[in-house]
Formats: sequence, structure tokens, C-alpha cells
Amino acid sequence: MKKIPMITKAQAEELSKVCPTPFHIYDEKGIRNNAEAVNRAFSWNKGFREYFAVKATPNPYILEILKECGCGLDCSSYTELMLAKAIGASGDLVMFSSNDTPAEDYELCAKLGGIINLDDITHIPYVEEILGSLPEVMSCRYNPGGVFTMANGIMDNPGDAKYGMTKEQILEAYRTLEEKGVKRFGIHAFIASNTVTNDYYPELARQLFELAVEIREKTGVSLDFINLSGGVGIPYTEDQEPNDIAKIGEGVRVAYEEILGKAGLEAAIYTEMGRFMLGPYGQLVTKVIHQKHIYKEYIGVDACACNLMRPAMYGAYHHITVLGKEDAPLTEVYDVAGSLCENNDKFAIDRKLPKIGIGDYLVIHDTGAHGFSMGYNYNGKLRSAELLLQEDGSIKLIRRAETPKDYFATFDHTEYAEALTEA
Repeated sequence: MKKIPMITKAQAEELSKVCPTPFHIYDEKGIRNNAEAVNRAFSWNKGFREYFAVKATPNPYILEILKECGCGLDCSSYTELMLAKAIGASGDLVMFSSNDTPAEDYELCAKLGGIINLDDITHIPYVEEILGSLPEVMSCRYNPGGVFTMANGIMDNPGDAKYGMTKEQILEAYRTLEEKGVKRFGIHAFIASNTVTNDYYPELARQLFELAVEIREKTGVSLDFINLSGGVGIPYTEDQEPNDIAKIGEGVRVAYEEILGKAGLEAAIYTEMGRFMLGPYGQLVTKVIHQKHIYKEYIGVDACACNLMRPAMYGAYHHITVLGKEDAPLTEVYDVAGSLCENNDKFAIDRKLPKIGIGDYLVIHDTGAHGFSMGYNYNGKLRSAELLLQEDGSIKLIRRAETPKDYFATFDHTEYAEALTEA
């Protein structure tokens, strides 16, 4: 699947005059079309809702687009709840899936009327003490333990994950919640990350549907919703076959009919996709500022791991296009590096690319999720701007780049405040 840049070299040159590189840019039309495809794939389930994982792309302009597409928001912190509030999301549009959670986070979720998704059984009395009583709707997060496998091998190792409750704990949790007045119940499970297979959601759904039947039999509690969480991935390389959300939705439907339908149970299906919803619809644009010829050939760009951490943190692959040289032969082998004082600050290692010169613009693909959001300020680096390629073709600044003033803002109470405002 060929990776296509959102902008041309000429557009990059014009944009950089008013918004210097590096910057992240998002494709509004692509986001809306993808959200529509997800809703269509699960339209067989009358209660379906996608709860976009805010942590993937925490920008209110992006969240507003998704809200307009019928999506809810999955939040995991106080500030993410603030973002939900800022765009008018409240009530059952907000799912709060957190762990090791501070009291004030639960308080804000309750004020918004959001659904609390409990990570641990000990949080039941904790939330009750904070709020005075439990909400009428609550969800519990499940961890099956062990290793999660499918026909194509091991997918992940939930037994080593810190999230969720054991089966014994979750059964006890539902009994306790019902005794304490909770009226509606949900379940949530995140088992594997970035799966590029149409079989993951259907297999996870089968496990959760079977558990829902067991919960009903052993506790008398009927689940009102079953949250498949995230884990549906995207193809970062051009040779990978992308997930087919229509086939995924159909696979979940078949499992639903075979397990819940036969048991006489009904439940709304929820999802919590960040990467699948936004990953392909964001790109990082950066400019070549140096070349280095030592034991390897290095291309130095004005972006760094502070703008996109995944390659440095995970060794993750992100495809790179040289604007204006999209069809040029891949005659060179480069490491594409940033300026951090860390040797892992590389966007590509031994990557075949066209011949690159200083001043060229590179597009790093599939940064729409867990790209800007994982940014940080090591070496005093400043976070980049975010732009939105709107449906009419115009480009809008939806987050300005940080300035030194932003970086030093938390020293405003000290004797250094004045000195740190000077260039």
C-alpha cells in the first residue's frame, strides 16, 4: 500500500514560511471517512460506539471532528478529561480508563457524568469513599493473564501487563458493585497492541462474550456493554496488508450471534481505537539541515525523537518520503537522525532513499497517533506545531509550536524568571 504525502514540496516550502518545520499535519477528510467506515462496520449493533483514545492525539480540534462523527472519548487522566469537557463531551460520551488513579481524576469524571472503567478491585471502596456512593454505571477491566495467542502465533503477553483484574476478581467485583447499587455494567479488555490481522477483534470478542455468559451465570449480572478496547493496528510498511474494518466488524458480529445470541443476551459493543482511527492520517514534516559522512551516511533533520518517539523507543519503522523525489530511484542508504544527545535519536537506520540534499523536505508517515502526544522536552527541545489539512484543501494551525517562554514558564515564581525571558 503506497504511502502518499499529504502535501507537495511547494506546499511545504510555502507553509514553512509561516510555520517553520518540523510540524505534524492531519488529514480531516481521511479521519472522517475512516470514522464513517468504523461506524458502518459495526452498524449491526444498535448500541455501538467508538471511544477514541485521547492519549493517541490529544488535540481538541481532532477530538471535535471525531465527536461530530459520533465518537465518544476514552480518557485516562485529569487533563484528558479537561479536553473532553472543553469540546462539550460529557455523560456516556466519556469513558475513563485509568490505572493507579488519583482521587481528583475520579472526581472530575464523576462531575462530567462519565463512565468509570475500574482497573482494580481495590478501587471500588476507593471510588466509593471519594464520591460518597458509586455511580449507577460502572465498568471493570479484565486481564486474562498468560500469553494471548492466535493462529499466526503469539500476539502479546497480558500476564505481564499491569492492567486489569483476574477472572476471580472481576466476578467478585460485579457482585460487590451490584450490592452497592450499581445498575448498569460493562467490561473492558486490552490484550494486544497494534495487531495487523482481521482476526484479533473477533477472537477477543469471543473470549469476552464467553466471559459475559459466565458472569451472568455466576453473579446474575448482565453486561450492558462490552468494550473491545484498542489493539487494531495499521500497516507501517508499504508491503503490509491493512486491516479491513468491515471484515473485522463482521467477525465480531458472527461471534456475537454464536455466543451472546444463543445465550439470550444483548450488549452494546464499544471500541477504543487510537492508532487505527488516526495513525495513517497524520504525518511529520521535517527539513534536512545537515549531512554527515563518517562510517555511515547521515541525514540530519530539524525534527528529533521529541517530535516522534516511536523509532527511538521501540525501533519502530515509519516510512519516509522525500518531497519532490517521490518517484526517484532509491540509490542511497542513510541513517536519518535528529539532534538529541542520544544515539537512538534516529527516524531510520540503513534506509534506502533517493539522493537527499540539504534543504529537502521529508515526510515521515503514520504519525497521527502516538506521535505528537508522546513528545517531550529533553535537551530543552520544544514541541512542534500541529496543522489540519481541512476538507476544502485549506490548512489550519491547530496548535502553535512551543517557545522558550513556554519551556521556562514553570520558573515564573523564581528569581530567574526575568533572565529566562531574554533571548
